[in-house]
Amino acid sequence: MRTDTRIVNSWNEWDTLQEVVVGTAENACFEPTEPGHRPQERGLSEPRPFPTGPKPRELNEKAEEELTGLVSLLESQGVTVRRPAPRDYSVPLKTPTFEVENQYCAVCPRDVMITLGNEILEATMSRRSRYFEYEAYRSLVYKYWDEDPLMTWSVAPKPSMADDMYRQDFWTWPLSKRHEEMHNFEFCVTQDEVVFDAADMARMGKDIFVQESMTTNRAGIRWITRHLEPKGFRVHPVHFPLDYFPSHIDATFIPLRAGLVLTNPERPIHSGEEKLFLANDWEFVTAPQPLTGNDEMPRYCQSSKWVSINVLSISPSKIIVEEQEKPLQDLLCSLGFEVFPLPFRHVYEYGGSLHCATWDVRRDGVCEDYFPEQNV
Repeated sequence: MRTDTRIVNSWNEWDTLQEVVVGTAENACFEPTEPGHRPQERGLSEPRPFPTGPKPRELNEKAEEELTGLVSLLESQGVTVRRPAPRDYSVPLKTPTFEVENQYCAVCPRDVMITLGNEILEATMSRRSRYFEYEAYRSLVYKYWDEDPLMTWSVAPKPSMADDMYRQDFWTWPLSKRHEEMHNFEFCVTQDEVVFDAADMARMGKDIFVQESMTTNRAGIRWITRHLEPKGFRVHPVHFPLDYFPSHIDATFIPLRAGLVLTNPERPIHSGEEKLFLANDWEFVTAPQPLTGNDEMPRYCQSSKWVSINVLSISPSKIIVEEQEKPLQDLLCSLGFEVFPLPFRHVYEYGGSLHCATWDVRRDGVCEDYFPEQNV
């Protein structure tokens, strides 16, 4: 359990939440077109160039209002909430290996920051516009570093993000080519450098499940494995081969509490990778279809409709769900959860929902072995 000095302590996605960082839409910009990302505006009969530079103030204000609502709800449940430092994301980036016209935002701290027990780890990231996104959280990390002598802090090696780190033709592959390579788990990032987003990791005590995706490659998973396994973790690559554009595991495979995972019916886990869960008596429950289809998502949103299942656990029995997703709320109530509906539709435009928009720093549990049977 927590000592008087321990601040950083989070071993899974569901233990009782005590301290969390909630993102901000302040100064957010449009996602630039780059080798690792090709944003497209929704609802157009003919494609046109995606907007650049700062997002309209009214969009940022609507998202910030919903993020502030999340802060209020969490504080009402006794959770300490921190926010990232304001930054100017309209500033272009230029390094020896790449340049990009503007940066993105700090709405989704889950993408770049992860707590693994008593360690804070900064991910490499996979897109140029998010290369320096960790800076929004550096002052918070230093605060934890100064106040918690038991905390460790690691920074993954930054990739070059040079042109040859990406498959430039990925975005124009015909459907037949995409299907072939999808089953080979080859996407827009090559395998030559260590690349991963923290949101491709799901924490379940001693076991960490990492999705191979457009934002996390095999080299990234090897680095995570070599980094974590000497510390007692077990790292498991997982795949969802029916997802043409996999990115971040928390809209596909969501542990709700010990022994229970919410699954995406359109993205089943790769055959054979479910055996570890079944051998340890875990149950998979299928999420209902979202109420909002892909064509009805916010105009500049790059996430799929399945961001609907991007829920946030306050405890093993309490969970926050987007306000309009009544079928999902009903399912979770039937499973014994106390559900807290919260409006979050405007945040969708910034790449995620409730889980994405948070980074849990402290939960009240300890490291547990939820998968004692490993010989499967």
